[in-house]
Amino acid sequence: MIERIAVRSLEISGEVELAENIEGDPVAYRSHVRIERVKGPIRRAFIPAHDGPVMLGVHSEVAEHYGVDNNVVDPYTTTLDYVIASAAG
Repeated sequence: MIERIAVRSLEISGEVELAENIEGDPVAYRSHVRIERVKGPIRRAFIPAHDGPVMLGVHSEVAEHYGVDNNVVDPYTTTLDYVIASAAG
């Protein structure tokens, strides 16, 4: 069970200093993502084309590595899981 606490937000944008790629073409897409820290390793990510937030955190071996007890902190998919899934897909 996650208790309600003050949430800190971090907005990350895919924008770069150069608005053109190496070949001089305009940038085709900029990703706009907002990440909120909930508690400990738990994050709430607001990503394009997704209804509601995506919850991120730790589970199993990752939780054990970081000393997180999944009986106290709810297990969620890790950012690493999403990176591997997207690279494999």
